[in-house]
Amino acid sequence: MVKIFINGESGKMGSSIIKLINDHDFIKVEKIKLADVVIDFSHPNSTLKILQDCIKYRKPFVIGTTGLSKIHFKEIEEASKVIPIFHSANMSKGISNLKESLSNYVSKSSEPMSCIIEEIHHTEKIDTPSGTALELRDHIISIDNKNIESIEITSKRIENVFGIHKVSFVKKDGVTEFKHEALSRDIFARGALDEARYINENEPLPGIYKNP
Repeated sequence: MVKIFINGESGKMGSSIIKLINDHDFIKVEKIKLADVVIDFSHPNSTLKILQDCIKYRKPFVIGTTGLSKIHFKEIEEASKVIPIFHSANMSKGISNLKESLSNYVSKSSEPMSCIIEEIHHTEKIDTPSGTALELRDHIISIDNKNIESIEITSKRIENVFGIHKVSFVKKDGVTEFKHEALSRDIFARGALDEARYINENEPLPGIYKNP
């Protein structure tokens, strides 16, 4: 069994992970030094505190916390020189598939177009726009062949929505849309556990690892 320490286990994402660990052959431990991997779904400031403990005990770190600032990312980058860190604002495999679809579309496009990223989350989500929307924006910029004239992000907060991300490309003769919707928090919890298992089994070198 893979031993995991969960930072933020009392939160909604932490609760989802705990609910699934038995099905994924994991066991939760109460001390970081006993863990094989540390999973974090908490607050950015708490993430940095646990990050220091991960460095101290040389523990791989899976970060799903959103709302991280440039200061937080700088600390994470420094820590990645010592330990392997997997970071993603969205652990869903569906977002990885969405990025792949975007890459295929954008790489084959040769006409000028604008891009609109729409994200909808529950009313308790603090960061706006979502970390996933920002990741999608950065991904699109990285694969753009200089055909995208503008990228706009719009955000909505609606009760009982786990996460909807829609990417639209607007050309003079039509609109092409790509969309992913999460129907449960479990999709993110499974993704985090999958990454924890991958890190534990493959023992990657120190560095920052992300969804493709």
